[in-house]
Amino acid sequence: MTDIASRGYTNPEVLVSTEWVAAHLDDPSIRLVESNEDTLLYASGHLPGAVHVDWTADLNDPVRRDYITRKGFQALMSRIGATPKTTVIFYGDKNNWWACYAFWVFQLFGHKNARVMDGGRVKWEKEGRPMTREVPVITPTKYRAPERNDKPVRAFRQDVLAHLKKKGQLVDVRSPEEYSGTRMHMPDYPNEGALRGGHIPTAKSVPWSRAVNPEDGTFKDAKALAELYVKTNKLKKDRPTIAYCRIGERSSHTWFALKYLLGFKNVKNYDGSWTEWGNSVGVPIEK
Repeated sequence: MTDIASRGYTNPEVLVSTEWVAAHLDDPSIRLVESNEDTLLYASGHLPGAVHVDWTADLNDPVRRDYITRKGFQALMSRIGATPKTTVIFYGDKNNWWACYAFWVFQLFGHKNARVMDGGRVKWEKEGRPMTREVPVITPTKYRAPERNDKPVRAFRQDVLAHLKKKGQLVDVRSPEEYSGTRMHMPDYPNEGALRGGHIPTAKSVPWSRAVNPEDGTFKDAKALAELYVKTNKLKKDRPTIAYCRIGERSSHTWFALKYLLGFKNVKNYDGSWTEWGNSVGVPIEK
């Protein structure tokens, strides 16, 4: 944690290093959670003792476009052997897109005792640290959660519309091509997902990847993040801010950086993002 503690973050405790995780693999007070875009990746090898949280099957409602209910979250946490006192450490592929997404969903249910492993799977693998295909045997718990509370960290379409009227800050974390409307999806992915391209009016284009060091996927230090978000893009820490992407996973990564690493006072993730906005009738769009 020494390196992380020296980076100047507002809340450095939300990040842990690969070194810290390696030293705590046998710590019964923590639970390692792997969450990936590629839901088959866990089976190919994962950190010893880590459990798998599938973002599609475990975090999302199987019918409605929404997240699991309190009952579903309690069942998930009980299954992975967590209690309210368990420190949950998230990591995954894609420079922790889905790890931050899972972290964000956990905040809907108030599990604040959560961290993200800086650099995710890529950094762990590059350092030659141990991987296993063995699925840990977990003793289930009886987790009790409060009712889901979306308001502090989640924005809906009507919230974004109200935010626009109040001239609130918006951050579009997609690629420049998606922002300009020439693509409907990320580069190297199928070009699908919305009927209209472009961006929400007044949104600043700050691709999520600019917040990380490309060589290992770790977050840049606070000075570099402030240069990117505050100085270059004129975002103010004390003004309400909404981040969005296509379905909310890349923007949860930016939400994490703004809220915890830079200390933005009121930042939310619009998980409906462009899949909803670009298919909605009557909403304003710019190119």
